[in-house]
Amino acid sequence: MWLVSRTDATPRANLKYLRALGRGLAGAILFSLPLLMTMEMWMLGFYLPPGMLFQFLLLNLAMLVGMSRVSGFEATGGWGDDVMDAFSAYAVAFIWSAVILWLLGIVKVGMPASELVGKIAIESVPASFGAMLGSKQLGRTSSEGDEKVRKTYSGQIFLMAAGALFFAFNVAPTEEMILISFRMTPWLSILLMLASLLLLHTLVYTIGLKGSERPDGPLNFWSVFFRFSVVGYAVAAIVCLYLLWTFGRVQDTGMAHVVGMVAVVAFPGAIGAAIARLII
Repeated sequence: MWLVSRTDATPRANLKYLRALGRGLAGAILFSLPLLMTMEMWMLGFYLPPGMLFQFLLLNLAMLVGMSRVSGFEATGGWGDDVMDAFSAYAVAFIWSAVILWLLGIVKVGMPASELVGKIAIESVPASFGAMLGSKQLGRTSSEGDEKVRKTYSGQIFLMAAGALFFAFNVAPTEEMILISFRMTPWLSILLMLASLLLLHTLVYTIGLKGSERPDGPLNFWSVFFRFSVVGYAVAAIVCLYLLWTFGRVQDTGMAHVVGMVAVVAFPGAIGAAIARLII
């Protein structure tokens, strides 16, 4: 059993881990319920090619491993525990998503296996984020090791990517993103990108939200702006482009329209990147 294969396998440690899993389930409920009741998400599970869905789930697991390193169910002893936490979070999310989709009549016995698994698997992505974050949000405090990782440059960029992925995932599947991008002119798209960048910088390095802090060292404004804010927004935009590509939004689409869609989705993505330290 995976519970007894962790670094500390005492009964007390296992009980503590089970409680952490309970908090993870609570997090999965809080973070995933709106998307579990969203039609576009059900349709994604129906029409996404299996190969596309599989590579997206692999990316999700990789993100969960990284999130476990900085904010998992409990303090981990190494990457092996982080991988275990990632699979645990996804298992909790998969079971929760399957039960709710069945109760809502979205998945049924006799449904084609590809559609059944696809709908549950895609809905499990936001639920798995919630499961991983639930432990921190609902109980566990960050350890000294967590904070050391979070304060590194790579750690901060990863947090931005994870925050952008979670926030953008909530809107990228919707038809409204396409409609908004069609209604916007190229100049409005550029202005929205600039506004998103400035908002990210303001939230992280200007107004001092809880959990957000300036990088260590004597860095001036422009160094912080380009090394963290610009890079953070670029990472968020790449994450959003990847989501749009995965969901089939950019195939056979003109470059100007693709840029417009990225600008629209990257707006919540940039906010997610900015407040990632608050929630992860």
